Amino acid sequence: MGQPGFLFTPTVPEGFHYRADFLTAAEEDHLAAALERIPFADFEMRGVVARRRVAFFGHSYGHDVVPPVPEFLLPLRAAVAMWAGIEPAAYVMALVNEYRPGSPIGWHRDAPQYGQVAGVSLLSSCRMKFRPYAAPRRGPSEAPRRTTHEIVLAPRSAYLMTGAARGAYEHHVPPVTAFRYSITFRTLRSNPPSSPES
Repeated sequence: MGQPGFLFTPTVPEGFHYRADFLTAAEEDHLAAALERIPFADFEMRGVVARRRVAFFGHSYGHDVVPPVPEFLLPLRAAVAMWAGIEPAAYVMALVNEYRPGSPIGWHRDAPQYGQVAGVSLLSSCRMKFRPYAAPRRGPSEAPRRTTHEIVLAPRSAYLMTGAARGAYEHHVPPVTAFRYSITFRTLRSNPPSSPES
């Protein structure tokens, strides 16, 4: 059976693992209530302020000092780690994105110092699109690359990006239609990801 908006079950890049209903409705409510109380900040990338707001914990992209992963996120981190087959502490970063209606994430591949990427969606769904990654070039623009894979991330679902999905593809979230949070955990590149159970 296909996802809403899809005629058939969508294909995803090799190394992308998805689990619907990873959380219960009660767990989602608990997390959303806790996230309402944390401070979010604008996120700037290459001089452009994104339309989403963020909160970093544990390990940051640069050398900024950020707070440790808060207590209320530890059970979720442990559950995701159990699915992924790694130790919870291997997820050194927790990033919370706050999306207001109309907020997107542009095409990107996660920072190279990180290995496995795991994400959990709260409150509303979004579409995640993939296309093969190509290193930036100088000179004349190359022909636009097309989306090759697409999946709807439902509320309370979780995903893991490992292998080709993590390294050979970049991804993008078009503007969302409803308020949502995403919670992303990352390992460092020195912690190679393993294959999770389906």
